[in-house]
Amino acid sequence: MSQAERLYTPELLSLTLRLAEYPWKEGLPLVGEARSRSCGSTLTLGAETDSAGRIAHIGLRVHACAVGQAAAAIFAAGAQGKDAGTLEQALSDLEAWLEGKAPLPGWPGLEAIQPAQAFPARHGAMLLPWQAALAALSTTRTSG
Repeated sequence: MSQAERLYTPELLSLTLRLAEYPWKEGLPLVGEARSRSCGSTLTLGAETDSAGRIAHIGLRVHACAVGQAAAAIFAAGAQGKDAGTLEQALSDLEAWLEGKAPLPGWPGLEAIQPAQAFPARHGAMLLPWQAALAALSTTRTSG
């Protein structure tokens, strides 16, 4: 089995199609962007929160490899109801896992991109949705 076959599994590739469930919506009040220094992938996330600051709706614009797209779909599927503190912890856990210092975090669906841990060039793209969401939510925390 080639490296590409180990990385780009049918499960991972099918996740890229799930992004259609989170279309970009003009007018979402919070917007955050993230860019991977390692590969140039970008992700823009628009969000709306509830009165407690938890994500209620999101829209995504993703310009990334299939791994980055799959990570965005996984993030989006589990993001509703999460607040900035939860996202910060999830990002920290994900970074530690990618560095080989911790087990796979408990975010639902991450098993699908687990093979990408062995490909450091893809790590930056995998982190984008959490980084963009935190950037979006920080506009709430600093402007209130």
